[in-house]
Amino acid sequence: MESLSGYRLFLKRENIVNERIAGYYLYWVRLYIRHCVNTGVLVGDKVSLRDFRRVLSRDKQDWQVRQADEALRLYLYFLKKEKSKTDQVPDSARQSDLEAAWQKHVKLMIQALRLRHRSLRTEKTYLKWLRDFYLFTKGKSPRELESADVVQFLSYLATERGVAASTQNQAFNAVLFFFRHVLEKNLSDIEGAVRAKKKQRLPVTLTVEEIQKIFARLSEPYLLMARLIYGCGLRIQECMRIRIKDMDFARGTIVIYCGKGDKDRLTIMPETLKDALRSQMDAAAALHKRDRAAWDIDGVWLPHALERKYPNAAKELAWYWLFPAPKTSIDPRSGTRRRHHLHQSTLQRHFKSAVRAARIHKPATVHTLRHSFATHLLEHGYDIRTIQELLGHANLQTTMIYTHVAGKNILGVTSPLDGCA
Repeated sequence: MESLSGYRLFLKRENIVNERIAGYYLYWVRLYIRHCVNTGVLVGDKVSLRDFRRVLSRDKQDWQVRQADEALRLYLYFLKKEKSKTDQVPDSARQSDLEAAWQKHVKLMIQALRLRHRSLRTEKTYLKWLRDFYLFTKGKSPRELESADVVQFLSYLATERGVAASTQNQAFNAVLFFFRHVLEKNLSDIEGAVRAKKKQRLPVTLTVEEIQKIFARLSEPYLLMARLIYGCGLRIQECMRIRIKDMDFARGTIVIYCGKGDKDRLTIMPETLKDALRSQMDAAAALHKRDRAAWDIDGVWLPHALERKYPNAAKELAWYWLFPAPKTSIDPRSGTRRRHHLHQSTLQRHFKSAVRAARIHKPATVHTLRHSFATHLLEHGYDIRTIQELLGHANLQTTMIYTHVAGKNILGVTSPLDGCA
C-alpha cells in the first residue's frame, strides 16, 4: 500500500509521534483499511470510522481505542494533504478575484468584531489567524469554505507547526468567529481534527525576598505598577487601564472594569501604597490639565460607546488614566490624537532588566507577580474561594493550580522521610 509507506514517511519527517510507537499507528491504519475493504465502504467515510471504533471497543482497552483514533486522524490528514498537492493552482484572473473577495471579508470581520466590542488586541489576533487561514486555504473562495477546511487547518497547526493547545484553541476561536458572524455558517464535524496536547504547567512564582530584590532595581512609575500588580493580583493590562475614578481610598479598594472576559471585579488596595497612589494621581492630574489646554488632544478612550452617551466624560479627570503615557498618539480606530495609558511592553522591558540585574534565574515575567500574589495568600492561610474572587477566575480549578506551588503544606501531610528524621 503506497499510502501507508507515505504515511510512515510523513510520521517520521514531521516527528509527530515517537518512532517507537509509529508502528502501532500503522497497525491501526492497516486494520481500518481492511475493515473498509471487508465492509465495502470508502476510506474516510464517517460511517466506516464510527463502525470501526465500535468494533475496536469490543475487545480493546480504552487507551488503544484513543490511540487508534489519533492514528486515523493523522492518516486522513495525510491523505488530504497529499491530494491538495495535485490540485491545480488557480490562474491569475481567478487569483485576483479571490484576493478581492478575501479583502472584502476581512473588512466584514473587522466590522463584526467592533460591533461586538472586542478589544483592539483581540481584533489584531483574530485578523492574524484569519490571514493564516487564508494562506492555508489559498485557492478557495471564502464562500466555498467548509468545516473540513477548519479540520485541516487545526490539524496543520498541531502537526506541522507544533503549536500549544492554547494557541490552537485561539486559532479555532478566530476561525469560528469568522464562520458564525461573517460567513453566517455553523461549523460541524470538527471532531476529526488533530488536537494539540494540553500540558499541565505549574506557574512560576517568586519568594518575598526575590520580589524585594526586583523592586529595588525598578524606578517610578514602573515600581508602583509592579507593586500594585503584586499587591492586588492584577493582570498587566488591568493595571495599565486603571482610571482615577477606580480608586476608593476610603474603602481601600480598587475597581477593575472590563477585565478578562469583559468582567468587572473588586480588589484590595494595599495600605502601604496609598501615599504613592495619591502622588501618582497628582502627577496624572497635572498632565490632564496640560492636555485640556492643548487644542489638538481629544479626551481619553472610553469603552462601549460611552463617549456618545456622555460627550464630556472623556475629558474629565475622573476618566483619566492613572498611568498615562508620556506622549500622545493616534487612536488606531478613530484616527484622533489622544493620551493613552502606558503600553504594557514598557513595564515588561523594565521588569525583565530588573530581574536580570537582581540575578534571579527563574523565567519571571510581570505576570509572575500575579502568580506570587495568589501563592503567598494561600501560604498565609486565606481560603481558595477568596483568592478566586480577587483574581477574577471564573473556574475554581484555575485557582487550584496554586496549591501545587504553595510553600506551606496545606494538606497537613508529613513526609515519611521527615517523620524519620
